[in-house]
Amino acid sequence: MIQSTPVTGGRGYSHRPPNGRRERLFRHLVPVLLVGALAFALGVIFGSLHRPEEQDVADDYAAAYAERDYDAMYDLLGAAAKARTTEEQFRAAHEDAHATATTERIATEEADAPEGDTVTIATTVDTRVFGAVKADLELPMDDEARVDWQPHLAFPGVRRGERLDRTIDMPERAELRDANGDELDANTRASIGGETGPIPEERAEELRAEGVADDAQVGLSGLERALDDQLRGKPGGRLRAGSRVLAASRPRKADPVRTTIVPKVQLAAQTNLGARLGGVIAMRVGGRDDGDVIAAAGIGLSGLQPPGSTFKIITLSGALQARITKPTEEFPVATAATLSGVELQNANGESCGGDLIESFAHSCNSVFAPLGAEMGAKRLVAMAERFGFNETPAIEGAATPTIPAADEIGDDLAVGASAIGQGRVQANTLQMALAAATIADRGNRPRPTLLASDRPKSTRAIPARVARVVDRAMRAVVAYGTGVAAKIPGVVVAGKTGTAELEQTQGEVPPGEEEIGQDTTDTTAWFTAYAPAKRPRVVVAVMLVEAGAGGDVAAPVARAVLSEAL
Repeated sequence: MIQSTPVTGGRGYSHRPPNGRRERLFRHLVPVLLVGALAFALGVIFGSLHRPEEQDVADDYAAAYAERDYDAMYDLLGAAAKARTTEEQFRAAHEDAHATATTERIATEEADAPEGDTVTIATTVDTRVFGAVKADLELPMDDEARVDWQPHLAFPGVRRGERLDRTIDMPERAELRDANGDELDANTRASIGGETGPIPEERAEELRAEGVADDAQVGLSGLERALDDQLRGKPGGRLRAGSRVLAASRPRKADPVRTTIVPKVQLAAQTNLGARLGGVIAMRVGGRDDGDVIAAAGIGLSGLQPPGSTFKIITLSGALQARITKPTEEFPVATAATLSGVELQNANGESCGGDLIESFAHSCNSVFAPLGAEMGAKRLVAMAERFGFNETPAIEGAATPTIPAADEIGDDLAVGASAIGQGRVQANTLQMALAAATIADRGNRPRPTLLASDRPKSTRAIPARVARVVDRAMRAVVAYGTGVAAKIPGVVVAGKTGTAELEQTQGEVPPGEEEIGQDTTDTTAWFTAYAPAKRPRVVVAVMLVEAGAGGDVAAPVARAVLSEAL
């Protein structure tokens, strides 16, 4: 066997360089390697940072598209696109496309690198009717790296020459049930069920965006209108780009809709209203069913009238909160008050006054018109709005109660007239039920509902200390004031009468010509009340158009409905 012996010195050599030489090579090689690595890293970094301007513009456009910020989107268009399309046309094209698609949310991804003159953005549009539409938004870019917009780009997945369109399939309407979960009986349905019919012009745009077919039958009145959204169910159909289907879904009928209506109370409201033009509203207050409307007869939701002295609930609340009066303040016994040179008389020219509670019990215009003027229009309007005026009602289809803006009311006479529910103040029966309910619930204004599944919700309108004083005053109205006709044996009732003079509601009264408070048969009768006053459970409001005095004709109706509800 032949063995090799390593050479360790002398004239022999090793395959590995001596230590010194290796170190010198290493010292020269490391900087070269570091420079190369650094150059490579910088190349990668700068290469990734160098994005085409078109891609950045497309990302900005995509972000604005997701937010439906049409102003920002239009700013990113090129000169030629802007010359073809005005900003109004651009906005209208997108709004129409998203209404057609029933768009609810839009999500966009980061723009792809340009391919030629086009940048592609992956987009997902969640729709109310058709589900999710996943498609590309392909943006053509001009020479200035701006979007060369065309109308088909209003919705992703639509190609040049195609039109976004839809076919809607409506399900059968759901059944209505009462508060007990039973199908509405014939009498209840006749009085509050309401009617369906073709879409009214004023609702066409709103319902189209919700995916309702143009030829659908929708709720026009009563429960059919108030609960139309729940009764319609979920439409289905096909969303198309030209002849291509982008998304499709099936219609789904809604489950039976349980309302808050109590048939026996609804029957009492309808029976006691009779054939008269007016409205009756009965509502639960406090507890788990706070705000539940248990009866709504006539034009209780829709009819607007001047509320007359029932508005003094609001005026008294405002005067107490502003601390411009107190329960023990004494007011002179008088037949009228003079504001801006014009007399505002008490009803039938009666003399009344005394302390604040007595003045409220006897509904003294001579006290509350000047209190309103002292409060001023700004505070009066603010208090009315805390009670729900100038606010879209929570019940669909209900009329909006109104009071003019403070700077539109006018002089002390106009403010005083507004403070006693005249002038240009307008309310429906629901609103005055809410005014009483706010006092009954110690200053919390309930959210009214006709849907049994709704959870109670209220808004603090006035401090509890203020509500307690108004409660005392409203008890006095029924105990010995203008509302004694609402007394129920064994039950303490709190209420407020109102007699609104219709001829005095169109504007300011010219000095020396007319006197607010004079006797007339052209009056709307009001009464709003709750019981039992110590622990309120039910609120009832009554409005009878051109029927006389509130204490004479509206209070007995309220008493009958309260008795049935209790």
